[in-house]
Amino acid sequence: MSKIEVNKIGPQCGTTLTVGCGAGQTVTVDANTVTIGRCGGTVALASGATQSGFGRSGSVDWQTTPKTTTFTAANGEGYFINSGSAITMNLPAGSAGAIVAVSDYARNFNTHNFTISPNGSEKIGGVAEDAVLSVDGQAATFVYVDSTKGWVNVQNAEDTETGLVNDYITATGGSITTVCTNFKVHTFTGPGTFCISAGAGPLAKVDYLIIAGGGGGSRGGGGAGGYRESKTAAVSGCWSASPLVAACGSLGPFSPGPISVSVGGGAAAVCTGSPYPAGNSGTPSSFSTITSAGGGGGGGYHGSSTQPYTVGQAGGSGGGGGAYNSPTNTEAGGAGNTPSVSPSQGNTGGNGSYQVSTHTAGGGGGAAGAVGSPAPAGGAPAPSAVGGAGGAGATSSITSSPVQRAGGGGGSSNVSSGGAAGAGGGGTGGSPITTMTNGTANTGGGGGGYHTTGSGGAGGSGLVIIRYRFQA
Repeated sequence: MSKIEVNKIGPQCGTTLTVGCGAGQTVTVDANTVTIGRCGGTVALASGATQSGFGRSGSVDWQTTPKTTTFTAANGEGYFINSGSAITMNLPAGSAGAIVAVSDYARNFNTHNFTISPNGSEKIGGVAEDAVLSVDGQAATFVYVDSTKGWVNVQNAEDTETGLVNDYITATGGSITTVCTNFKVHTFTGPGTFCISAGAGPLAKVDYLIIAGGGGGSRGGGGAGGYRESKTAAVSGCWSASPLVAACGSLGPFSPGPISVSVGGGAAAVCTGSPYPAGNSGTPSSFSTITSAGGGGGGGYHGSSTQPYTVGQAGGSGGGGGAYNSPTNTEAGGAGNTPSVSPSQGNTGGNGSYQVSTHTAGGGGGAAGAVGSPAPAGGAPAPSAVGGAGGAGATSSITSSPVQRAGGGGGSSNVSSGGAAGAGGGGTGGSPITTMTNGTANTGGGGGGYHTTGSGGAGGSGLVIIRYRFQA
């Protein structure tokens, strides 16, 4: 094997220097600095050849003509954004190490939000959802890592900006638990403050379950407190919501600051005795822009011209109708979903009835998941004079465990069995052979009705639950 050693190879225009001798050969240059090409020249790879160890490494080629309309980015390029309206950058298909950067040329991202949209079902920061830049002067560099995280923002720099892309919520208030690794659940069983210390990005949103206080029983069972719920998987993960869930109803994005939480109290018990009034209604629960209405009180008793007609009261769910000492009349159950919202926050109470002779029974209170049952009309004396059952509540796993809440109270009977408690915290209707019970605390359950002595069942207090993603 021959060996040639030289100190210097002099330049010569118009010539070609070939180093190496075909496939399988290796050329090693041992020097601190190797200069290839000339200023303004081009270093080209042969067809089919690849390179490693030089070229782009975590940097981009900046395009100096600012973008003014929606466009599709290319791997390895950076873009200045000069928008007079909200525009979108569509990311290219992701591959490991792909890189794209943007910068707010006009410093107006706050006025004209800049949206970054992933390709197909790919993710940004571990979530299959658009990212939004909304801070004046904001810059960001996205690198595609893998299918789990997708595009990850590795730069978010500008001397005056403070926001982050996909800036998740950090908050205090209520009883806090961590579920499914990346999500927080705040449970309020009384009034309080949900205080956000960080958040402002597109995923600084929350889902909620807001249940008002349940209505109290009279002769009819109390209606359950209004039941309102939202669920968006990108915001709070995958869990089973009730049929009353509001599609895409998440609240936010939120900026740092306090948000008051109000938890409705269950209705106070109403005392017996002429003129046999309707039960009290529960009080509302609220968070941010969402309010659930208190459950309606159960209807009273109409036994003579001196006693008023006391139908079930309207509310989140309506109270059951009262008892009526007349073979030709019934006492109507109260309307649910009052005031009206979509989806409905509750159902109607069942009608009360006259059975035979002086045998009367109240209707069951309405509930989140079903109407209250009416007291059966007519029939033989004692066995048939049964109070209407409270409606069943709705089930949600917002806390990561399925729990049924907002059941209606059972109606009363003055001779036979009181109505069954509605599943989800409703109270049992009273009678000579069944004991009246209150609605369960922190379920919004309606109270059971009374028959002739004592007082109607108190409604159960409400509840507010807030769930959100706190990390990718």
